[in-house]
Amino acid sequence: MFTRDIGVDLGTANTLVCLKGKGIIMREPSVVAYDVRNDAVRAVGTEAKEMIGRTPGSIVAVRPLKDGVIADFDVTTAMLKRFIHQALKGSVFSRVRMVICIPAGVTEVESRAVYDAAKQAGAADIDLVEEPMAAAVGAGLPVWDAVGNMVVDIGGGTSEVAVISLGDIVTAQSIRVAGDKLDESIINYIRKKFNLLIGERTAEQIKIDIGSAKPYEGETTIEIKGRNLVDGLPKNILISSEEVRDAMADPISQILDTIRSTLEKAPPELSADIIDTGITLTGGGALLRGFAELIAEETGIPVTVAANPLDCVVLGTAKRLETDSGFDNYVFRRGKRFR
Repeated sequence: MFTRDIGVDLGTANTLVCLKGKGIIMREPSVVAYDVRNDAVRAVGTEAKEMIGRTPGSIVAVRPLKDGVIADFDVTTAMLKRFIHQALKGSVFSRVRMVICIPAGVTEVESRAVYDAAKQAGAADIDLVEEPMAAAVGAGLPVWDAVGNMVVDIGGGTSEVAVISLGDIVTAQSIRVAGDKLDESIINYIRKKFNLLIGERTAEQIKIDIGSAKPYEGETTIEIKGRNLVDGLPKNILISSEEVRDAMADPISQILDTIRSTLEKAPPELSADIIDTGITLTGGGALLRGFAELIAEETGIPVTVAANPLDCVVLGTAKRLETDSGFDNYVFRRGKRFR
């Protein structure tokens, strides 16, 4: 009776937290700012993200997860601890049960690191769920039926592609090419073509404002600011939608190749189902203009963007917290649990 159930989508770009019976209560960037002089955490989430690229030498603003896995264990633990504290603010509950998502392609060591970080952050009981499974459940797909469901979850660090049937993953692939790689490709393109250096936040904003996977009506140009690599002075340039699309072509092509490869590995009966049920896109990458249409063109299969693509994974963890969710027979990696 003194247990609080929490679902966590521990993403490379953003962390979402839900409480059983209350839904999503927190949506914060996965960023921590800490003081290097005493290792004290100065800020977490949105406040810390505002500090990226603007901190003095004594303060470092970092993203402790890279490519979907923990890159800095201690900072990840501190971030999770702060998020749990905020989620349970004013609560009398002393025991925390946590359902936390990890990419389908992680190693045993990487999944153990997530478990240990959650444990040190204060969780008493921890369940690990593969992200594509949680995304499919959160998107409302009939994953418990004897029918093939295909989900493509494009997050910040990883793109997860999975075919699911009868409550488990039949075949899946995970590549470390997603939103961050799109931003990185924009930074590299602008540096090579314009001799201009821009930051991560600027690249992300360019992607959101005029980025696309296919040509679209109303394409435009925007002015961006950065540092001229020739003379070191601030400089403004104009960049077009077409140039941004060219910059992102390579990572988009890698994601398309992964989708094709997963389809090739699916059993024939499930492939036939997918032609009828289509592919469901989730994650922040699903919001890139024209991406769904491009995937449909390349595969010949109808593609649907989930109703709330950014929330699908954490909504799937919320379902895991329910007693009658259907998850009872699903255990990550068929029974492997850390203790």
